Amino acid sequence: MRDLAPVLLDWYDRHARDLPWRVSPAARARGQQPDPYRVWLSEIMLQQTTVAAVRDYFLRFTTLWPTVKALAAADDAQVMSEWAGLGYYARARNLLACARAVAAAGGFPATRAELQKLPGIGPYTSAAISAIAYDQPETVVDGNVERVVARLFAVETPLPAAKPELVALADTLTPTGRPGDFAQAMMDLGATICAPRKPACAICPLVKDCASRAAGIAAELPRRSPKPEKPQRHGIAWVALTDDAVLLERREPKGLLGGTLAFPSSGWDGTDLPAPLEADWHSLDPVEHVFTHFTLRLDVRLTCAGGAATRGVWTPRHEFSPLGLPGLMRKVWTRAERALRD
Repeated sequence: MRDLAPVLLDWYDRHARDLPWRVSPAARARGQQPDPYRVWLSEIMLQQTTVAAVRDYFLRFTTLWPTVKALAAADDAQVMSEWAGLGYYARARNLLACARAVAAAGGFPATRAELQKLPGIGPYTSAAISAIAYDQPETVVDGNVERVVARLFAVETPLPAAKPELVALADTLTPTGRPGDFAQAMMDLGATICAPRKPACAICPLVKDCASRAAGIAAELPRRSPKPEKPQRHGIAWVALTDDAVLLERREPKGLLGGTLAFPSSGWDGTDLPAPLEADWHSLDPVEHVFTHFTLRLDVRLTCAGGAATRGVWTPRHEFSPLGLPGLMRKVWTRAERALRD
């Protein structure tokens, strides 16, 4: 196979996506260097999350905390609140831990090995930061790149078993010159042309080199092993509110939805707790939510009574915003609001 880096980089110079955390090829050619903080923040946010979902969060975070030192000094509860809705809340906890470690050290390290010692930074993220922020010749393989490589080399081994082979093949493509731009070019190719369904092969810059296109199986790759059915859990969430306040609790720092603001709940997360106060609770339709390893059916109980609570804190209504809740609890609030309207 010919050297594909010049071909792909030429395409990237003309078609790179405009993303708020990215330094464009033209700007890099003028000498502008990527900010490691912005690269790191975007990569953490993008883990298991789409670009469309991340964009507004990234802009809000970098407005509130424009540097890693600013984020390191941030209040934990505010960061968790701003993160609400992005999911995978261990990322937010690791985000703060990493920011504080980097601030204490005086900045981000440049090498993959040193980056990987920081909280929340694994093999993929360390490679991405090292390549994109510091132009180190590291191979960056996300889901988009896996798809490009599987099709380019016609790898028919199903994912996830194919991952080591795809990384090794991707490594053969990574150039020593402009590796950061090359990594982003591979991501952009997968996101915009080598799409999961109906790849636009006719306008792909690598179509002449694509083994799966030649074999007529591009749209079938990468193959995937069947996913096992997720187990289902059940639980209860209690929504207590008065004209002036809402009963909320801060979940334990570790574990499911760790560190987030939530309605008192039980039964689905390893706890077995009673209702947070004595009241006439009305049963509402349950909400359903999908986590990484299980699905959840959460019964919703509602009361408009106040009183002394065994769990949680009465939060003034004017200080409460459902936007500060994780996605599961937003669903619970929506269910309660609907019941109140009806």
